[in-house]
Amino acid sequence: MSGQAVTAELLAVIVALVDGRPSVLTLGEPPRLPSGPLLPSHRSLQAATRAWVEEQTGRSLGYLEQLYTFADLDREGDGGRPMSVSYLGLTTPGSPGIGGWRDWYSFLPWEDTRTDTRLLTDVIAPRLWQWVDADTGERAERRRRVQITFGLSGETWQPELVLQRYELLYESGLVPESPDSWRGADAELVPGDRMAGDHRRVLATGLARLRAKIGYRPVVFELMSPAFTLRQLQDCVEALAGRAVHTQNFRRLIEQQDLVEETGEVHAGTGGRPARLYRFRRQVLHERHVAGTTLPTTRSR
Repeated sequence: MSGQAVTAELLAVIVALVDGRPSVLTLGEPPRLPSGPLLPSHRSLQAATRAWVEEQTGRSLGYLEQLYTFADLDREGDGGRPMSVSYLGLTTPGSPGIGGWRDWYSFLPWEDTRTDTRLLTDVIAPRLWQWVDADTGERAERRRRVQITFGLSGETWQPELVLQRYELLYESGLVPESPDSWRGADAELVPGDRMAGDHRRVLATGLARLRAKIGYRPVVFELMSPAFTLRQLQDCVEALAGRAVHTQNFRRLIEQQDLVEETGEVHAGTGGRPARLYRFRRQVLHERHVAGTTLPTTRSR
């Protein structure tokens, strides 16, 4: 045994849609996720996570699921082996009490491909190609990984590969969390706000999980108000996925899956003709684990 200390913490990725932007609850500067240790008084990991979030932010959580357990060596740079058990929580916006909501794309800006992909094509891709060419022995393997992970050279962009993209940027020395010894002399960091410790990696894990889940469970209702327009629902899905969807295809899928029903009221604040208001069908809420909101085909990038 090496005698290295093993520490454990519970981390919570708490997500809400704030002013149309997917946001994560953070504390302090540099921003960090709500976290705390497992104590003897906690009856379970989930109960401990709920307790720490409520104590640190003043918010009680509804939806909460375990994400992943990280136990890598030297990611914190202190020679220990920290273990982090992460959770994903979904809620509606409102005052977080303590801390604040931060747009998750401020931490992972390359993940928002809805309108402008120049960050990816003009900034990140050239720096990744420099990393690819820096190792002639691994050049072919590196190039293939970059192409698949970032959807370059004709490969399809896969929204759920959030963690893989962050890990590749970490490995290539292009994020400030990367060890200085990994960074080439000419390497320039890619844009994106840093978080405390390894919390940006945990955030990437949470975003990846949420993007995957909207393909087979209607988790978006956890983020929506009780009544909404179909445009607001589409905006929510697009914001989470970081990509645009075809409106007619989206509405056709919603109708085919029988996810929503009309409330009989309209929303007049659309700037044009009043839009019908909908709510999730009560049966859908009872069968959350069965239905899904499969994303329709995206528009061309």
